[in-house]
Amino acid sequence: FFSGLGISFSWTPAISIVSHYFSRKRALANAIASAGECAFAFTFGPLFQWLISQYGWKGALFIIGGIQLNICVCGVLMRPLASSCLLEASHSETEPLPGNGASGIDKEDESPITHKTFNWMLVRRPEFVLYAIFGILAAMSFFVPPLFLVPLSYSLGIDESWTASLLSILAIVDFAGRLLCGWYANLHVTKTVHLLTMTITLISTSLMLLPLANNYLSLAIFTGFYGFFFGTTVAVHITVLADVVGMPDFDSALGLFMLIRSTGGFVGPPLAGLIVDMAGDYRAGFYMAGATLVLSAGFLVTLDHLQQRKDKGSQTNTKPEKSTLPYPSLHLLKLQ
Repeated sequence: FFSGLGISFSWTPAISIVSHYFSRKRALANAIASAGECAFAFTFGPLFQWLISQYGWKGALFIIGGIQLNICVCGVLMRPLASSCLLEASHSETEPLPGNGASGIDKEDESPITHKTFNWMLVRRPEFVLYAIFGILAAMSFFVPPLFLVPLSYSLGIDESWTASLLSILAIVDFAGRLLCGWYANLHVTKTVHLLTMTITLISTSLMLLPLANNYLSLAIFTGFYGFFFGTTVAVHITVLADVVGMPDFDSALGLFMLIRSTGGFVGPPLAGLIVDMAGDYRAGFYMAGATLVLSAGFLVTLDHLQQRKDKGSQTNTKPEKSTLPYPSLHLLKLQ
């Protein structure tokens, strides 16, 4: 409980701060920031085994806890955006205009520096609801492959030493996928929600094909495909959330999204385990994860259609009305 609480109190603010630091390069920044997970996942297994052999499991956990205390150092270094920039902007607005002694902003509470409360009303926005449902379904699937990958390899008769390398392959290609997708998203060639839909579709395809593996080489290849496309999804899904709700409501949206999405991570592994027990085959868990991701992609497509309709509606409403009167003076009379 305390470990999960600590993760939520550290991970969520860190992602929020990075998203506020960057606008045009937000996707690349989030990709680089999240790539540390892959680097640690690649080294954690051997490191933890060595610590256990040297200091026992209690000593190993004590050392790992000390290493994680460095998150506090990172938190101290993460600062809110300099308020001086906002103050400078507010002062420029309050300076007297030429020929006018009145200031542009007289009230202090009209300053751009505001203290906002948590926006619970986001649950009433259809775009956020659709994206939250996508998050639940995606979380139901993301925890399944690492859980059943090793048991599946054992059931295929693969040696234990080779099986351990599958998780290393998963971490390496995940790292590459995050950086590559972050770089591509930063080019702004493809709309982020389209990119996310494509990566989710590719993940579901790789999960559907992974159970077809019957030896180590084919299992490693399909694991690599899954890990790469999983990394691309992680790199861009926070950026999509920022695009959906906008940066003024991003902090509230991120907290709500993680709260809602965690229900999928809570339900997914037990449900997959139940399906595996009923089918008597670990492949059934991968099929369940792939099917759930296909369903989640449908909500992304619906979200994209909803956003496009709103954009077209706003463009239609803001289009200026053309005057049909021959003289400007008559047009002014019409407006009056």
